[in-house]
Amino acid sequence: MQLTQKLRVIPTLSQELVLNALSEKCRLCYNFALKERKEAFENNIKISYIDQQNALPKIKEKFPEYKWVYSKVLQYALRNLDSDYKSFFALYKKGDKSAKLPKFKGKQFFTTMVYNQSGFKSGKGWIELSHKHPIGTKLWFRIPEQFIFKKIYQVSIFKSKDDYFLSIVYDKDAPKFVDNNLIQTFDLGLIKQTAINLSGKFVEFANARPDTYWQKPIEELQSRIDHCKKYSRKWYSLKKSFNHCSTKSVNQLKDAQHKLSRKIVDNTHANTIIVGDLNTKEMSQKSKSKGMRRSLQNTGSIGRLVRFLIYKAKLVGKRVIEISERDTSKTCCLCCAKKDMPLKERQYVCDCGNNIDRDKNSAINIMLRYLSQNGLWTAYWQFVSNLRQTGLKIVSHSQEALTSKC
Repeated sequence: MQLTQKLRVIPTLSQELVLNALSEKCRLCYNFALKERKEAFENNIKISYIDQQNALPKIKEKFPEYKWVYSKVLQYALRNLDSDYKSFFALYKKGDKSAKLPKFKGKQFFTTMVYNQSGFKSGKGWIELSHKHPIGTKLWFRIPEQFIFKKIYQVSIFKSKDDYFLSIVYDKDAPKFVDNNLIQTFDLGLIKQTAINLSGKFVEFANARPDTYWQKPIEELQSRIDHCKKYSRKWYSLKKSFNHCSTKSVNQLKDAQHKLSRKIVDNTHANTIIVGDLNTKEMSQKSKSKGMRRSLQNTGSIGRLVRFLIYKAKLVGKRVIEISERDTSKTCCLCCAKKDMPLKERQYVCDCGNNIDRDKNSAINIMLRYLSQNGLWTAYWQFVSNLRQTGLKIVSHSQEALTSKC
């Protein structure tokens, strides 16, 4: 499996000079290609990434400075522009009025340089990037010896604030998956993650929400920025504080999700973990709750957690399967009746006598759906029998009825 490792590097003054010069050429390449794309868009002329890539040799002949940069690095700058344009057109075709063309990169912008599959050398405790800058300073960086990469696919160098970082995509051997016939399903939520196993036992993992702590100061700073003269000294000061708070919020949420996903994987005996395939964008659009929309939009509160779960589970020989979670919160796990369940209602109460926490009800439905869809009927009836011992008397259905009703 492929993983990414982020490492901080400290370049010398001459290395920093080379890096800034190479980044500037990538920035200019991106901006000139963007200008060409915008002119083509205004004149209804089609231009593709391949057209602009094929034009690079002529550009290098006309402007020899571009030969300083490794060829694939310039190609990747054009590829990033192509991805930005595809994202724009995807929104534009859907009629999204907020969709805007990609913007030009300013002089203060350090363009990330991507060495994909070639253009770098590595060994135990070091890595070197290729270039042809006239200074001739080698871009050789020392990395901690505990990071031994079996095979490197891609190396990127970027700048965050005043620090330089390497992002290394490498290959890591993962244990082979062995099915131990144990399954655990999770109902993912913003407040907690509720799980149930084949024995009918529930477990809940509380979500740490550091982003809620930062919401108030971020809103206050944004309000002050909106009422301040743009580009004034005070505006820059407030903008700096705003960026600091936003960065802290994102980093703390990521850290909490890393710890939670590790806790879930380590404390789950089942080698098969089932989670719902949630469409957070659709959820935020349909939700009438301002708090839920704020927690879902551009935060990665659920989607990123699933990605963390997938790769952490694979590292220890487990697997994570995503299935449709549609209507699992609205459907009674006992009689399969459906009713509307606003978010403020935390208890599912049905006419059949079912009175259960809504997240537990959803977790049961996810388990029933997975077992029935995959034809695991022995495990299905074992699960139903175990639930009946806890007092949840699930109505027995035929296989055809289960498929149609639940």
